[in-house]
Amino acid sequence: MRIVVNLDVMLAKRKMSSLELANKIGITQANLSILKTGKAKAIRFSTLEAICEVLDCQPGDILEYVKEE
Repeated sequence: MRIVVNLDVMLAKRKMSSLELANKIGITQANLSILKTGKAKAIRFSTLEAICEVLDCQPGDILEYVKEE
């Protein structure tokens, strides 16, 4: 099982930089980078909610389950 983070796609669609998103949701750019690269082991619902609010999207727009073969 693998969860893919499509945050770069949503940032591009909204024409927003990582730094701008990090500032708006109140986390460091380094922590946002860890999330964007898929290296995060967990995400707080409050962080996911803030990302969805700022990017005007659904959690499924950001997170995707990919079944490993």
